[in-house]
Amino acid sequence: MTLIRLTKAFNFEMAHALPGHDGLCKHIHGHTYELFVTIIGEPVQDKFSPKYGMIMDFKDLKSFVREAVINDFDHALVLNREFAPKNLDRKNDIFKRVMLVDYQPTTENLILDFSERIRKRLPGHLKLYGLRLRETLTSYAEWYASDNPDV
Repeated sequence: MTLIRLTKAFNFEMAHALPGHDGLCKHIHGHTYELFVTIIGEPVQDKFSPKYGMIMDFKDLKSFVREAVINDFDHALVLNREFAPKNLDRKNDIFKRVMLVDYQPTTENLILDFSERIRKRLPGHLKLYGLRLRETLTSYAEWYASDNPDV
């Protein structure tokens, strides 16, 4: 058995606020995020398959991650539901991309959410190996399946 890791990078824009934080991040602000998704699996050995030699077509991986994560989070304002204003006017166009989540939207919690979203949808013959979520040029969080044996 030969396992190969395949990685695809994604960029998206997202704003968030961290109520209770002891710095400027308590205010609404945005980032250009980079998400690196690494899957692991065996290359297809069927010579008659259009995916011969691949663990997954990069095009399919792109489509898959866009559905699982990017389409929801790109150009969204992500807020912890517990601290979000109660009177958001969802009919107002500027509030249509507000996403309320059940966690503080730190990079660490976002990457946990993304790992769940991707793992739930990944075809059974593949596994999520790891994620890297870059919030700024110099700051990122990483998630690895090997560090989380219970998932």
